[in-house]
Amino acid sequence: MDSIKDKIANLARSMGRNVDTDNQYVDYNVLRKHYEEQANQEIQQLQQRAKKERVQAIHGRSDLNPKWTFANLIEDSDDVIEAVSIAQSFIAAHDDPSWRESGSHMMLFYGDYGRGKSHIAGAIAHQLIDQYEISVLYRQLSTLQEMRYFSYDFNAQDNIGQKFREANQELLDVDLLILDEVCVNESVLKKNTQSWLGNLLRQRLVNKKNCIIITNHNLNELEHALGRYCFESIKEYDTYKVRFSGPSRRQELGQDEPEPSSASTRYQPNQVR
Repeated sequence: MDSIKDKIANLARSMGRNVDTDNQYVDYNVLRKHYEEQANQEIQQLQQRAKKERVQAIHGRSDLNPKWTFANLIEDSDDVIEAVSIAQSFIAAHDDPSWRESGSHMMLFYGDYGRGKSHIAGAIAHQLIDQYEISVLYRQLSTLQEMRYFSYDFNAQDNIGQKFREANQELLDVDLLILDEVCVNESVLKKNTQSWLGNLLRQRLVNKKNCIIITNHNLNELEHALGRYCFESIKEYDTYKVRFSGPSRRQELGQDEPEPSSASTRYQPNQVR
């Protein structure tokens, strides 16, 4: 059986200390401090691992484009620079619990195609997920409309009605809802869609949930397209309006090279102009 001195020596070796069996003495307070530090490190590692898993799960459910980050954004025009400044202020405000509890906040991005609206909205969402574990959903309004219409098919065999009810509940519960392509290719939403969207926004307002709405319409066109009831729902929010007016960031399609002349006449498709 090991003596007390041998046990102390073995303990010292396990701690990486030099062992002098004649003079070695292990102070209890030092030993306790060592184990407390070791336990704290292990707890921190577990917490970091758990947070990483939670963040990955939120990203996985968000449907965000992974390329939509501030790091990938080119700030090459005044409207984008201003939009990024407003976006960063919106993100920083989440540090203040009183701001988060004060009510519902909405960012309204409007402007022509390819101006960076969806990219900046996605960058906001990615950063909120990483910093604050904010749950996010990115959805195109047209996709929700289609699912909603199909949910009325009572002869469907794919449980589309139940799927839409679950999707609609998710729209209500998520911390940040991003609705893209709002009223795209539509001058006016159908009345029942106006009511559904207006009710959705009002319920989120009551529950202090935030939104980002992205549209190609100007504000007057958007009010007409959404209808007064739905647009009044937007006005109830603490709203940040951001207009995108700079150049398009999307690459132009180049013209085809002219083909060599041929004696035979054949069909030529229309060219992109």
